[in-house]
Amino acid sequence: MKCPFCRHDDDHVIDSRVVEEGTAIRRRRKCNHCGRRFTTFERLERRPIKVVKRDGSRVPFDRNKLKTGLEKACWKRPVSDAQLEQIVNLIEQEIETDFESEVESRHIGELAMQHLRDLDQVAYVRFASVYRRFEDAVDFVEEIRPMLRRDDALRPPRTLE
Repeated sequence: MKCPFCRHDDDHVIDSRVVEEGTAIRRRRKCNHCGRRFTTFERLERRPIKVVKRDGSRVPFDRNKLKTGLEKACWKRPVSDAQLEQIVNLIEQEIETDFESEVESRHIGELAMQHLRDLDQVAYVRFASVYRRFEDAVDFVEEIRPMLRRDDALRPPRTLE
């Protein structure tokens, strides 16, 4: 591993830890040439999966692109980076389990919305508005109507005093 600071290929591992719910190993390294420390992550090499987009084109699955979309939906919401990373890991695992070599972008979007719905309703609606290409306020109302009904069913009845 080349040091990102001095570019020498002489380092040693100081610490190794399992992270991301056992899907990666974080290694803390120290360069023997310049003495600076840096971190690397080791993940299982996955078979390449292509995403079939709406226009029929195919692109490699990119977990960073998925995470960026989730981060935009969760902007200024009480959602941690660890929670987003967990959603990305779950979606990636579901894709690899259910699909051989290709998955439709529609399926990835539905999985993302499913996880966001359980995590943060505002982030869910933000993501849905972009993913489903909302045109006007009616689209928003139609999307949140089922959540409002569910919340009303869970809310205790009001008493008049």
